[in-house]
Amino acid sequence: MGRSVKQILITGVHSYVGENVRRWLEGYNAEHGEERYRVTMQSLREAGWETAEWKDYDSVFHVAGIAHADVGRASEETKERYYKVNRDLAVQAAKKARASGVRQFVYMSSVIVYGDSAPPGKKKRISEQTLPAPANFYGDSKLQAERMLSGLAGNGFSVAIVRAPMIYGRGSRGNFPLLVKLAERLVAFPSIANERSVLYIENLAEFLRLLAESGQGGIFFPQNAEYASTAQMVRLIAAAGGRRIRLWRILNPLVWLAGRMPGKAGGMAAKAFGSLSIDQSLSVREIDGYRIYSLEESIGRIYEG
Repeated sequence: MGRSVKQILITGVHSYVGENVRRWLEGYNAEHGEERYRVTMQSLREAGWETAEWKDYDSVFHVAGIAHADVGRASEETKERYYKVNRDLAVQAAKKARASGVRQFVYMSSVIVYGDSAPPGKKKRISEQTLPAPANFYGDSKLQAERMLSGLAGNGFSVAIVRAPMIYGRGSRGNFPLLVKLAERLVAFPSIANERSVLYIENLAEFLRLLAESGQGGIFFPQNAEYASTAQMVRLIAAAGGRRIRLWRILNPLVWLAGRMPGKAGGMAAKAFGSLSIDQSLSVREIDGYRIYSLEESIGRIYEG
């Protein structure tokens, strides 16, 4: 007897994560020669989603949200929009899922709930004992959503919170495209030994597949099996694109100087060369086997084809 088809709803039609997870699950079906996952994309921006039928879904992946804010220049109206989308819309979707009989709701959160990166030259490692401490309204909107969603769990309804680090891959947004531009244009780069947790999009997609299979709730910390430094990523990106970039320690004092500057300059230096990592033990505690590609392999895959 064949296994039953797992039905998954992804909220966020144009989401980078959502589209890649859909492709990954459809590819999994093709690889195994049978339909194991039936994926539906649902826009929460369009009128009428509140009355759509969700009763047949096993899991809802809520990836709709707003990220990458210029927190220093945001208006009060912009801040309010972040809370409406990242918190209120997520809670509304979870309540609908629970009322429809869906057994698992997965919320894409972020390590941003722990605040900013440590400045260049210092380390920041998230452990079991580390308490969330958002540094801005974006992180706070995510944390408030987490807390409200967790309160909905119970009576056969699981809520999974995914605190992801920087997600990268072909077509990704945020900080990774900036690293690609630097790798394509520069001949030398600072050799700062910072430490960052990162997550390749296909590793994340496999993690979410396994999470759906488990039906678990709780807080999860998926990441690649190895930490990355900014210099290492730029070097690997350049090599994958057929270029060579030199890592020069002589440039490091410029980064340290920028990191000590107040305002935007210091913030940008910390964002680019600071450290923010997750204890690896947290990332394989409940779900393992998803880290298919290493850092070097994943960056190579981005440049394939």
